[in-house]
Amino acid sequence: MGRAKFGHSFIVRNTLMATNGHNGGTMRMQLKAMTVASLAIVGTLGLSSTVACSKISAIRAMMSYKQANQAYQHQDYKRAASLYEDTIQANPDLAQVYFYLGNSYDNLYKPGATDPANTELLAKAVQNYQLSAEKLSADKPEDVKQRALTLQYLVAAYGPDKLNDPVKAEPVIQRLIRLDPSEPANYFALAKLYEDAGAYEEAEKLLLFAKQAKPSDPAVYVTLAGYYSRQGQIDKTIELLEERAQKEPNNPEAFYAIATYYWDAAFRGVGVQETDKKSYVQKGIVAIDRAIQVRPEYMEALVYKNLLLRLQANLEKDPAKQQALIKQADTLRDKAEEIKNRKAKGLTD
Repeated sequence: MGRAKFGHSFIVRNTLMATNGHNGGTMRMQLKAMTVASLAIVGTLGLSSTVACSKISAIRAMMSYKQANQAYQHQDYKRAASLYEDTIQANPDLAQVYFYLGNSYDNLYKPGATDPANTELLAKAVQNYQLSAEKLSADKPEDVKQRALTLQYLVAAYGPDKLNDPVKAEPVIQRLIRLDPSEPANYFALAKLYEDAGAYEEAEKLLLFAKQAKPSDPAVYVTLAGYYSRQGQIDKTIELLEERAQKEPNNPEAFYAIATYYWDAAFRGVGVQETDKKSYVQKGIVAIDRAIQVRPEYMEALVYKNLLLRLQANLEKDPAKQQALIKQADTLRDKAEEIKNRKAKGLTD
């Protein structure tokens, strides 16, 4: 027992001597190292806690996102919006969520209702569309596609049946054009904005740009023809419709569009000379015959040939020719009615 007690005293005494003597600096360094190590352990524990919280938030975000998507698919937009809000609160870095949140509010909005709560829904839709466009990556193809869709909905939110703010819509459409210069629909949207504002020259330029961007798309010819038609430019309208028909020689609707325009120009055209009316009718019949040739049971084309023949009869001076044209028109009218009845009974495609 005495030896053990002596040994213990010896160790303590030597330790104290070392602490107070020449080895004091070494001991202090050892104690400092122990303190740093302890702090490092505490820091690691704190970091681990942060990582764990981050993982929990990510899991919570994905769970609410999944539930939100289910509600969205079932058109339960109120519940979807609430769940998308929860998702963003748990993980604000999920860029794709902002579009669906905005669109949920957009779907809850009732056009025409002026109460503050309804107005706030549209404001939230716009805010989240803007956040979606900002947060989506420019490097991921799926994000680029999502951003374009987001901007399209943002443009619609600024449209005449909602916020009616073309000034704010303009830069959004311009951004869409920069994102995809080969997409004609974006040129169409901006051209419509300019046309409505009376900036006709700018509108025409944009539609011509659309034609250059995608000359193989029949829609560019139809849209540009529609613009010229509204401007009363008959020759340019016909030129574009015929270009469209050249692109789609087997599409009866392309020739039908030409025929209906000729009929409208002859029937409703203000200040059109009788000789021009006769020319329009003849050209309209040529076009409608081509449509019927491609699709013999084309009911709408038969109806319009009937109308063109009746218009031709009104312009005809010879009573015998007049009656022959009316008889032919009656036959076409009856055939169109027969096709209509068969379709109603499900007897035709």
